[in-house]
Amino acid sequence: MTDKKTGMAKGLANYGDAGFSLFLRKAFIKAMGYSDDALDRPIIGITNTYSGFNACHRNVPDIIEAVKRGVMLAGGLPVEFPIVSIHEAFSHPTSMFLRNLMSMDAEEMVRAQPMDASVLIGGCDKTVPALLMGAASADIPSILTVTGPMITGSHRGERLGACTDCRRLWGQHRAGEIDEREIEEINGKLAPGAGTCMVMGTASTMALVSEAMGMMLPGGASIPAVHADRLRHAEATGARAVQLAAEGLKPTEIMTKESMANAVRVLQAVGGSTNGIVHLAAIAGRLGFDLDMEELDRMGAETPVLVDLKPSGSHYMEDLFKAGGLTTVLREIEHMMNTDCVTVSGKTLAENIAEAPASWPQDVVRSLDNPIHSGGGLRRLRGNLAPAGAIIKQAAATKELLQHTGPAVVFSSLADMAERLDSPELDVTPDSVLVLQNAGPKGAPGMPEAGYIPIPKKLAAQGVKDMVRISDARMSGTAFGSIVLHISPEAAAGGPLGLVQDGDLVKLDVAGGTIDVLLSEEELQQRKAVWKAPEHTGAKRGYEKLYFDEVLQAEDGCDFNFLRAHPRDTHNS
Repeated sequence: MTDKKTGMAKGLANYGDAGFSLFLRKAFIKAMGYSDDALDRPIIGITNTYSGFNACHRNVPDIIEAVKRGVMLAGGLPVEFPIVSIHEAFSHPTSMFLRNLMSMDAEEMVRAQPMDASVLIGGCDKTVPALLMGAASADIPSILTVTGPMITGSHRGERLGACTDCRRLWGQHRAGEIDEREIEEINGKLAPGAGTCMVMGTASTMALVSEAMGMMLPGGASIPAVHADRLRHAEATGARAVQLAAEGLKPTEIMTKESMANAVRVLQAVGGSTNGIVHLAAIAGRLGFDLDMEELDRMGAETPVLVDLKPSGSHYMEDLFKAGGLTTVLREIEHMMNTDCVTVSGKTLAENIAEAPASWPQDVVRSLDNPIHSGGGLRRLRGNLAPAGAIIKQAAATKELLQHTGPAVVFSSLADMAERLDSPELDVTPDSVLVLQNAGPKGAPGMPEAGYIPIPKKLAAQGVKDMVRISDARMSGTAFGSIVLHISPEAAAGGPLGLVQDGDLVKLDVAGGTIDVLLSEEELQQRKAVWKAPEHTGAKRGYEKLYFDEVLQAEDGCDFNFLRAHPRDTHNS
């Protein structure tokens, strides 16, 4: 027996006799059919995030086999283990409610089980941030790979992809432009295979920013789920995991303030999902620092959107892959990046860029002097409606609505919105500002992707395509429109959003970076004096109680306070 705390000797069960603990462990692992030779090799844990409820992860079994092949070719022993798997459309009340649970699962299983390094397999929206949050907290050598984007579908000659086209075509159905029979036909064509949404949704965004921050081998973010390169990348990931085990390179040495700044820069350049901000903030909190929201704004002002992908553009992720993937973007903004950051490859970002194949002519990634959108894809807003901030994806908004003042039409909850939004009696015009309250981290709960408030049916039937919409909710990265999100503090926590009433004038000034309700401070204080928190926030037991007791606001990534490296003092909040 060895005193070296690696492999089977690492993290022994505590029986008061380390020798017996190792003896017992080896007895039971041998029941799996392993030889002593196999058990003496570096052990690489592989997270199995396959689930019958998660189409984005349909190819995980194939990826695991490829990772195992890479591990064994490099002289290691691969051991897969199950972990929570979350799909956006299959998680009640919302996937965000469960992200922190998955992160805890990842952290504790990586820490509790004997592995010298771990391979993290993510894909659908919340799985990648959950895995990175867990890896940051456990801090053993880890490397990420993803399931990859779906290929596109087709309907009557039109190229389709989940889920920007889901929303666009559903909007046309609501407006009466597409009948029931055709929408059902379309339904079977939007997601034609395994993989994540093939537009610049949250899954694509998190894959790209994870590669940019150095936690994924170069090129991995954009490879389609069905492509052979996806398996070759997985094999290389497995081989690299064995090397990481030997080198001891940890996530906290890769995910630094500088590499997180690289992630934010890429988030802006690719026109990424607003959800990326929440997830990066959560990862930063696990690492012991706050995501710099002022820096996000500064980077936005100087980093144009370069990737012509839906919903900000017209292409899909497989087109970005064919254009050279993230490297093509990085070459345009390399002078803006912290290129001396070490990546999971063991090389710096600069070395990774230099060693990638030469770029070629393409029309998916624009040059800096010919962007899709100037002035940043994402903008932070402040004002008396959002003292702690709010976010707008200005690259996907209607230009004419970026400065707008209109009367509020208020929905007090998701249920209230569902009940009244399409009512013919709803007092609403195209100039109205739709306000959704109590849809934040505690209010919904789980801060669902409800910020994409549908256009009221009677306005949609008149041809209205966009309106200013504000909420404390999130929005899918696949969505579009003039939509203010993540308003903080949220309504359910006593934020000013919960004080807005029908008819109040709301002013949005994206250029000025503000979102305000045109009321006096005195009037707001009078309303606050009679405000009451929603009853459901007083959960009594289980994970729900843990969630309500510990969840933080959007600017802190909606993480649990006790999971942060430095918990917030929330005693007086």
